[in-house]
Amino acid sequence: MQSLFSLKGKVALITGASRGLGQGMAVGLAEAGATVIGAGMSDMTETRTQIEAVGGFFHEIKVDLSVQGAASQLIDDALPITGQIDILVNNAGIIRRAEAENYQDEDWYDVINVNQHAVFQLCREVGKHMIENGSGRIINIASMLSFQGGLRVPAYTASKHAVVGLTKSLANEWSGKGVNVNAIAPGYFETDNTAPIRGNAERYASITSRIPQGRWGTPADLKGAVVFLASDAANYVNGHILCVDGGWMSS
Repeated sequence: MQSLFSLKGKVALITGASRGLGQGMAVGLAEAGATVIGAGMSDMTETRTQIEAVGGFFHEIKVDLSVQGAASQLIDDALPITGQIDILVNNAGIIRRAEAENYQDEDWYDVINVNQHAVFQLCREVGKHMIENGSGRIINIASMLSFQGGLRVPAYTASKHAVVGLTKSLANEWSGKGVNVNAIAPGYFETDNTAPIRGNAERYASITSRIPQGRWGTPADLKGAVVFLASDAANYVNGHILCVDGGWMSS
């Protein structure tokens, strides 16, 4: 049974690996035996330190996925490092908050470009490599706002709905070619993105009261989900959106 969840000999590319959910998943993949390539704009020293502390191997690539052509260049830079990419985790994302009636076009396009367009480009470019090899795992990071509307985040909500649709579409096309495409939908987690919400004591208390488990998630809570979907244990799992939300969607 242990071998089903082992990622020894596998290479995982994860975007947004410098902190938060990306860091937690990167460490989890390394703990399961994968060599991790972390991609992002920020310093990844902390992620490297945590991965090396568990005996893992970490490679870092600086990239700004909002730049045209950056997604394709990332794959060109990543493949020579290890010669393979077995697992892709599309975690990088941005959020801009404003009332819908005042939401600026620039903010809309910035969010859609990173959260939706870059995700598709990375899936496409890594997908080609995986199809050639006859195997691979793609894990997109969705959200509770892939199912709900949210407040003051129209672009983020639209982009995360799109991530779910893209995941299902690619699963339909690629599952017969050995490439499993799934998504994780985190609930409310303690990250930089949710700092404005957690800073509002009334709203923080209201949200927490609706989580059946009674607490917000931490990045470590995503380790098991990402390792499962990346491993042979999920061989027959395709096009699935795995909610890791403390029971939020059932409440």
